[in-house]
Amino acid sequence: MPHSLRTALTAAAAAASLACLAAPAMADTPWQVQHPRRAQINARLEHQDARIDQELRTGQITPARAARLHAADQRIRAQEQQMASMRGGHITEREQARLNAEEDRVSHRIGK
Repeated sequence: MPHSLRTALTAAAAAASLACLAAPAMADTPWQVQHPRRAQINARLEHQDARIDQELRTGQITPARAARLHAADQRIRAQEQQMASMRGGHITEREQARLNAEEDRVSHRIGK
């Protein structure tokens, strides 16, 4: 392989690697964070976290159970953020439905 071609390929690979690293580091714009589908998912996650905290304070659930429920909500939040990062800051209706179904499962576990 000629030296100039190898240099060009190496430079292209380095640029692609840097682009992949830089994308997650960029902050979402206010529009992206407040996109209606994302806002609905995140508001629901906040509400569920408050429910978990309330039930922990009133002794309805143990600290260990609260930690597991919070961890489940954090996994959903991470999925939402990852999905949005792949779509320019928003999620599709299908992704929203999937996340809501996962939140339903966590919601049913709260208070039992």
